[in-house]
Amino acid sequence: MTETAGGLTLRQLGPSIYLPSAVYSTALGAIAPVVVLSATELGASLATAAVVAAMIGLGQIAGALPAGVLIARIGEQRTMVAATGLALPALVACTLAPNVLLLGAGVALLGVAGAAWIVARHAYLTEAVDPALRARAMSTLGGVGRIGTFVGPFLGAAAMHVGGLTGAYLVAIAGVAVGTAMLALLPPVPHDRPAHRTGGPPLSLWTVIRENRHVLRTLGLGILLVGALRASRQTIVPLWGAALELDPATIGLIYGCSGAVDMLLFYPAGKLMDRYGRRWAAVPAMALLGLAHGLLPLAGDARGLALVAMLMGLGNGLSAGLILTIGADVSPAHGRAQFLGAWRLCADIGNGGGPLLIGAITAAVSLTAAALTVAGAGALAAVLLHRWVPPQPHSV
Repeated sequence: MTETAGGLTLRQLGPSIYLPSAVYSTALGAIAPVVVLSATELGASLATAAVVAAMIGLGQIAGALPAGVLIARIGEQRTMVAATGLALPALVACTLAPNVLLLGAGVALLGVAGAAWIVARHAYLTEAVDPALRARAMSTLGGVGRIGTFVGPFLGAAAMHVGGLTGAYLVAIAGVAVGTAMLALLPPVPHDRPAHRTGGPPLSLWTVIRENRHVLRTLGLGILLVGALRASRQTIVPLWGAALELDPATIGLIYGCSGAVDMLLFYPAGKLMDRYGRRWAAVPAMALLGLAHGLLPLAGDARGLALVAMLMGLGNGLSAGLILTIGADVSPAHGRAQFLGAWRLCADIGNGGGPLLIGAITAAVSLTAAALTVAGAGALAAVLLHRWVPPQPHSV
């Protein structure tokens, strides 16, 4: 992972980009399968618990556009520190929540912080890395998040054996605190500077959106479905485990095993996209995620759920860095941060909408119907991405 083509190497990006992201992702990974369990412990139904889990996506929706504007004004590094500073009180609120309403508010704030975090990293990597290495750089960023998704649930499960659900939240608080300290102590990355110093005054957010409306209407719709599939995977596995009456630690372990499969593919997925084109990863990834959701109704015990969850991990791993890479490919040179905020909004509408769709269909029909609906969305995503993603690797 040390290749270079006129830009920074992936190894050079490690201390300032990948290491803090890995710590932050590990922290959030520790509570990823726990939020729905916290909601049910507070008296929520399965459908309501799905809505609570969806609040992180709604927070990301609310934070995506402001994140792009903020980055254009103060730079990526300061935006990142502000994001982690917001995540800490949000986690404390989740830990101490006496009711479902406060728990949902804390989860939503985590989503706002996450939006600022990912848009800032995306904006930096888009300009810092040579386009020939773009997919590998982006998939590595996605990969460190998947490493966190793998490690976090195991740390959370171990902590839950000692302190119950609160233990997982304490792991997350400690991880975010360490990530914040790393960002504050490390020197700013060279690119971190306001946009008005790098080529004229910043464009307004709405000007950028208007000038790129065709891309956002076409590719943006496909990316929305990608976000929905990924978020539904994170919600439906714990919900299915709860419906099977598995204990929280077992659900956390199943979720972690899915993350193990997921994280093994991030660099191969990036290399595949750089060498053969984005379609070669995008279409199979969505087809596999859709298939896994379609097979979920056949999972009648912990073993069956684990197998389906690992198939989901395979599809998700193949799509590592996909949203980031395509967004970087189509982003304009001027107004890039604002565009990437809007691009992230497309993905985050899916992130928020996927769990909400699961909750609504579960309440109206059943959890099985929700899984089959998401399976259909996976097939549609594969078709749309095949239609709109260019067949060859992007070069500029």
